Amino acid sequence: MISLAVSSAKGGVGKTSVVLGLASAALHRGTSTLVVDLDPQADATSGLDVTAQRPHDVAAVLQAPKRRVAEEAVAPSGWVDDHPGLLDVLSGSASSARLDTPEAGAEELRALRRALKKLDDHELALIDTPPSLGGLTRSAWQAADAVLVVSDASRFSVAAVDRTLREVHALRSGPRVVGILVNRFTQRSGEQRFRYEELRALFGDLVLEPLPDRASVPQSQGAGVPLHSVRTRTAKALAGQFDDVLDRVLLRR
Repeated sequence: MISLAVSSAKGGVGKTSVVLGLASAALHRGTSTLVVDLDPQADATSGLDVTAQRPHDVAAVLQAPKRRVAEEAVAPSGWVDDHPGLLDVLSGSASSARLDTPEAGAEELRALRRALKKLDDHELALIDTPPSLGGLTRSAWQAADAVLVVSDASRFSVAAVDRTLREVHALRSGPRVVGILVNRFTQRSGEQRFRYEELRALFGDLVLEPLPDRASVPQSQGAGVPLHSVRTRTAKALAGQFDDVLDRVLLRR
């Protein structure tokens, strides 16, 4: 199983929307995927239309990373009613917020890694992290093979990307960075074009093609369906970009 942590040190950049877009791309190509919802807001769990009730959630798994607890926290996405096991979710929980502390010890930071080793019947794990660099995000990096940094094209996000990369690179035997993905990009905005070029000047080829701000994203989320099932021209173009990002994750192991 290849595991990808989707991270940002700044909120409001659409990190969970990127996770949902990648989950849609994986589903479209038939890659069995587990989405791990580490964000206490649990938006990925909601966005993947999880309705099944489970006795445990991700907070319980982090506190007791045993096979039984982990398996009982996994629920199917509502996107795949007729294909069980193709897209599953390690359900998010507001209770995980109390675990998001900068003082987390080594054993706590390794808990997710231990749990994922017991949930290895998927080809891909997508880990949605909180918009911070606290204990939950660091536990995701400990468990991940790769990190995708999500940003928007703003002055404060440029600083947040730099801080995130410094933290990842400081890890011993840490995950590789597959790229920096600028989300909700508006080409006609001079400020956004300037910040995007600033990111490229600072981080070079790590900066991927930006994702444009399109109504198809909230439309698909509101309907509770994967982006790849939306048949508009703009949705198809955006879905193709998520396919490209997923290729970057899966092909560069």
